[in-house]
Amino acid sequence: MLDDNHGAAEKVKRFPHAPGVYLMKDAQGRVIYVGKAKDLFHRAGSYFHKGALDDPRVRYWVPEIRDIDFLLAESEVDAILMESRLIKDIQPIYNKDLKDDKSFPYIQIHTYEEFPRVESTREPQSSGVKLYGPFIRPIRGALVVMQKIFKFRTCTYAIHSDDEKMRFFRPCLLASIGQCTAPCCGRVSREEYRRQIHRLQYFLEGNRKQLMDELQSDMRTAAKELRFEEAAKLRDQVTALENLNQCGDLEKNVQPEVFQIDPKKGLTGLQKVLKLVEMPRVIEGVDIAHLQGEDTVASLVQFLDGLPFKSGYKRYRIKGVEGVNDFASIGEVVYRRLKRLREEGEPFPDIFLIDGGLGQLHAAEDAMARAGVTLGPDVKAMVSLAKRDEELYVSGWGNEPLRLSRHAWSLRLLQSVRDEAHRFAQHYHHILRGKKWTDS
Repeated sequence: MLDDNHGAAEKVKRFPHAPGVYLMKDAQGRVIYVGKAKDLFHRAGSYFHKGALDDPRVRYWVPEIRDIDFLLAESEVDAILMESRLIKDIQPIYNKDLKDDKSFPYIQIHTYEEFPRVESTREPQSSGVKLYGPFIRPIRGALVVMQKIFKFRTCTYAIHSDDEKMRFFRPCLLASIGQCTAPCCGRVSREEYRRQIHRLQYFLEGNRKQLMDELQSDMRTAAKELRFEEAAKLRDQVTALENLNQCGDLEKNVQPEVFQIDPKKGLTGLQKVLKLVEMPRVIEGVDIAHLQGEDTVASLVQFLDGLPFKSGYKRYRIKGVEGVNDFASIGEVVYRRLKRLREEGEPFPDIFLIDGGLGQLHAAEDAMARAGVTLGPDVKAMVSLAKRDEELYVSGWGNEPLRLSRHAWSLRLLQSVRDEAHRFAQHYHHILRGKKWTDS
């Protein structure tokens, strides 16, 4: 702590343990930096520790701080939105992140579409969209939280309410977990979907109070008119907004980054090489890990539209296999996964990827048959990817591997799924190994 900013350092000691935005000021009272915090006391106070002078990102301007103020926010998500608005309005000199040549994330709503989709992008369009941002930090975690409340779509399908084929369309897993109202198959009217987008925009613009008043008014009206199902949905939305400060660490909502791939090109390539009628959306990958040569565990990861979807990740402890037997372990995981999806009426993955060669693929095929799941009508493609030569074996195509170019986007996407499944399996392996050591 420097003597010159002693007053600001003392002021921070009275800051609350709550989310919000802090504003650093210089000797002339000008705001020189705006930041967001999940905990204002800890985050703002960190600038006045000796370690701040060793941080190359802030050490050159921390000595200029003479005063500090804060604005409370309802949640960390609200704080992120508030921070973006204040930086745009005030343009503090040391929020230099928004003044260099980087591209920054925006929330982009495609308002020209009949059922507007919402996405995070660093390359915003110049027309036909409503933009929010730029944000000085990644926004994908916050967007996942908002989608759980407002249930907007993020897919790129062209959806039209007069399309007769909509009623035959199979919604993706986001509909299954209640994170999208599934306009793709006509589960929500154009008017109701646009009402949800309107509410999302209210929230993004900082009109939380007006939004809550509107939701509660609509809820009372629906209940009075005996539209109890609609009233219950509005009640749940109100509750979710009220509990937004309990959403946990936003970083846990951020999907892992894919390794040097273009998701759309990868999916287009897979559609072509696997001869699929439609572009795949959901890929699930399985990997096996052994715990000290004894206990066997498995991971299942899920990619949606070419990106990791952490809500779909699962861990398995192998129960019915003695010793180290990768083939039998793969079979058990595939059987348990597909049997559960069939029994619960949930959508199957378009592509099921097994880590391994022909033997592992045959074990998965047998498991799929035992689960009562068929190739084509249910799972569109079952494939295995062998590590050594990166050869692709495709169920129903015989015993000869498919050799893709090492530079093919389709192979890169499958490698990303395979590698993420391996990472997740090893992570589970380390957790259990640590538990064994602790127990011993």
